Amino acid sequence: MCILNCEKNERAQQCFTEGIVAMPSPWNLPNMLSLSRVFLVPVILVFLTLRTQFGFIEGVNIGDLIAGLVFIIASITDAADGHIARKRNLVTNMGKFIDPLADKILVIAVLTALVELHRFPAWMVVVIVSREFIVSGLRMVAASEGVVIAASKGGKLKTVTQIVGIVMLIFNIPYAMAVMWVAVILTVWSGIDYVIKGADLLN
Repeated sequence: MCILNCEKNERAQQCFTEGIVAMPSPWNLPNMLSLSRVFLVPVILVFLTLRTQFGFIEGVNIGDLIAGLVFIIASITDAADGHIARKRNLVTNMGKFIDPLADKILVIAVLTALVELHRFPAWMVVVIVSREFIVSGLRMVAASEGVVIAASKGGKLKTVTQIVGIVMLIFNIPYAMAVMWVAVILTVWSGIDYVIKGADLLN
């Protein structure tokens, strides 16, 4: 090792400093993208809940249009932040915390607004929120035991289906509820899968 070869304290300090790998700042691009999702939530909610105040363009409600576009942008940041963090080695503890939290805030807030607009049943929101609480709690237990529960394919498919379904609900696209039924089924299925995989941690 470099330090063992240093004869003087000054040289030892220099070698030690050179051997340190700089940790990425928590205020990096991926984390800023994650935080942007949280700040975009109020924008979406304003245009959704006050949609009657914005008029129409070509028969399309302007509030729905803007809310849908902002939701799509927020969803794109969800895909971008993790990719950038892994590619540029910018993974931080803050990112591990804020990324999934921002995802949940975005989806749950928009679904709640859609319930208020009578476009989505409240019981489905309860199912989705319950699943998130269960999986998050299981991951916390796993982390305390030094175990990492990676996102499953079912969980990723659930997320994509939810996003597609929510966009369709915002824009009042036909068969939106059919897509959300698939999303809810995937939500339950992936949640059960996580519980089965982490069952040993609950003993």
